[in-house]
Amino acid sequence: MNGVSFSLITTLSGGTALLLYGLHVASNSLQEVSRERIRGILSLVSRNRLLGAGAGTFFTVLIQSSGATTAILVGLVGTGVAQLSQVIPIILGAGVGTTITVQLIATPVHALAPVMIAAGFSLFSLGKRRQTRSTGLVVLGIGLIFLALRFLSESISLLQDSPLFQTALFSLREEPIYGLLGAVALSAALNSSAATLGMVLALSSQGLISLNLALPMMLGANLGTSATAWFASVGRSIEARRVAACHTLFKMAGIFLIYPFLDLFAAWVARTAGSLPRQIANANTFFNLMLLVIFLPLTPWVARMLIRWIPGRSFPADPAQPQYLDRDLLGSPPFALNQAARESLRMAEVVQGMFRDTLRVLLEEDQELLESIERRENVVDHLNREIKFYITQLSEQALSHEESAREMGLLSFINDLENIGDILDINVLDLAKKKHYQKLRFSEEGTREIVELHQMIAEDFQNAITAFATLDRELAQQVISDKGKVNQKERELRAAHIRRLHRGLAKTIETSAIHLDILTNFRRIRSHITAIAFSVLDSQT
Repeated sequence: MNGVSFSLITTLSGGTALLLYGLHVASNSLQEVSRERIRGILSLVSRNRLLGAGAGTFFTVLIQSSGATTAILVGLVGTGVAQLSQVIPIILGAGVGTTITVQLIATPVHALAPVMIAAGFSLFSLGKRRQTRSTGLVVLGIGLIFLALRFLSESISLLQDSPLFQTALFSLREEPIYGLLGAVALSAALNSSAATLGMVLALSSQGLISLNLALPMMLGANLGTSATAWFASVGRSIEARRVAACHTLFKMAGIFLIYPFLDLFAAWVARTAGSLPRQIANANTFFNLMLLVIFLPLTPWVARMLIRWIPGRSFPADPAQPQYLDRDLLGSPPFALNQAARESLRMAEVVQGMFRDTLRVLLEEDQELLESIERRENVVDHLNREIKFYITQLSEQALSHEESAREMGLLSFINDLENIGDILDINVLDLAKKKHYQKLRFSEEGTREIVELHQMIAEDFQNAITAFATLDRELAQQVISDKGKVNQKERELRAAHIRRLHRGLAKTIETSAIHLDILTNFRRIRSHITAIAFSVLDSQT
C-alpha cells in the first residue's frame, strides 16, 4: 500500500508539473507566433464591446489563461493605457477564450501525444526561421499537455482502491460546496483554471466523479483564476484593483446564478455530448458564454458601480517616480514599449516646462523658479535612468525588427531629452545666475531677439514631441527641414548683436558674452530637437 501511495503521489505530481509546463510552453510560443496580431488588441478595445470581447477571447486562446489575460489588463488599466469600461468586455471574452483550451483538453487524442512531441521537437530543432521554431514549440507544448493528461488519467485510476479518496468523494457528494472551494484553492495555487479542469476531466474519464460532482469544481476553477488578478494588482493603483474586483464579481455572480439550479444545469448539459469529459468542457463554455451575454450590455453600469465601490486614484506623488513602467508587461514587448513611450512623453513634458520657464529666469530674477528648474532636472535624470533600465530588460531575442527599431528610437528620444535638460541646467541657468549676480540687463533689442529665437525653438520642440507621440513622419520631416531656418535666424541675431557692439551700446557690451552663449546653447538645444525628429523616422524603418 505504501508503494502504491508513493507511486501515486509521484505520478500525480509529475503529471501535474508536466501539464503546467506544457501549458507554459504552448502559451509563450503562441504569443511569439502571433505577436503582430497581439499588438492590434489595444486598438480594438476602444471601438465597441463586441470587438473587445472578441479580442479578449483571441488573446486568451493565445496565452492559454484568462487569469494571465486579466493580469495584463490590470497593468494596462493601472498605468492608464486603457479605461475600466474598455477592458470589461475583454475580461468577459477572456473567460470564453480559456474554455477553448478546456475543449481541446477534453478531446480524446492522447495517443497522438508522442507524435506531436516528436513533430514539435523536430520543427524546433531543425527550423531556421524564428516563426518555424516557435510553431514547433506550440506543437510540442500541446503534445506535453496530452501526455500529462494521459499520466494523470492512468494514475488517478489507482485512486479507486483508496479508502481516503472514497471518503473524500462521499463528502463531496454530500456537500458539493467543498468541491467548489477546493477547486478555487487549486486554481489559485496553480495559477490556471485549465490545469484544474484538466485534473477534473482526468477524474471523470476514469469514472471517479459524476457530472453533478464535477460542475461545482468547474465553477470553483473559474473563480480561482481571480487570484491571479488580485496578485497582479498588489501595489498598483486603484484602477488596477477595480479590474481585479471586476473579474471576481463576474465569476461570483455567475456562481450565484447557476448554483441553485445545478441539477437542472447538469441535466441540460448531459444532453449536449455523449462523453462525460466533453459534457464538463461544454458546461464550462456555457457558463462563460452566459456571463458574456448577461454582462456585456451592462458594461457602463458595471464600470460606474466599481468606481463607486472602489473610489479614488493613486498615482505616485513624487514626479521622479515612474507612473507607467509596469514590470509585469515586460513579457509582452508591444505593451511594454507603449508604456515606455508614455513615460517618455511625461519626461518630455518636464523638459518642455524647464525650457519654457528658463526664458523667464533669463529675463528677470526669480530665484524660486530657478531652483524649481534645477529640481526638475533631477526628475529628468531619474526618469531617464528608469526608462532605460525598463527598456533594456526586454529580451533582444524576443523583439521583432520593428520592436527593436522602436526600442532604439525610445532610447534616442530620452537621451536627447536628458541632453536638453543638461544644457538648460548646467549652461543656461549658469548664465542666468551670472547675469543676475552681476545685476546686468539685456538691451530691448537683445531681449526681443532672445524671445524670438526661444519661441521658434519652443514651437519646433512641441512639433518634435507631437511627431514622436503620433509617429507622424511628415511632421518629423518638417522639424528636420526647419533646422536651417533656425540656424539662419541664430546667425542673423548674432550679426545684429555684433552691430550693436560696434554702436557702443552699454547694455550690449556688458551682456555680450552671456547673450552670445545663450544663442549658442539655444542652437545646441535645437540640434537635439532635430535628433528627436530623426528618431521618429528611424523607429519606423
